[in-house]
Amino acid sequence: MDVQEIKPLIEAGFDNAIVRVASDDNTHFAALVVAAEFEGKRPIARHQLVYRTLGALVGNEIHALSITALTPDEWRERGEGPD
Repeated sequence: MDVQEIKPLIEAGFDNAIVRVASDDNTHFAALVVAAEFEGKRPIARHQLVYRTLGALVGNEIHALSITALTPDEWRERGEGPD
């Protein structure tokens, strides 16, 4: 798997999400997902939403996945999103 395969899978699970996926070895991945669906959810619930988009790939083709899951407001507060 590579980032170009994973990114659209995550994007398909959310409405208008911002998704960035990075990997140095195409086995261990880091994903930033900014989605309104995370509003009011704890970190574990946010991660579960992301894992759901990838299904059985996690633990198989995707050996490890580090997730940063933010709401649009949280992303803006970090100074990374548009004003």
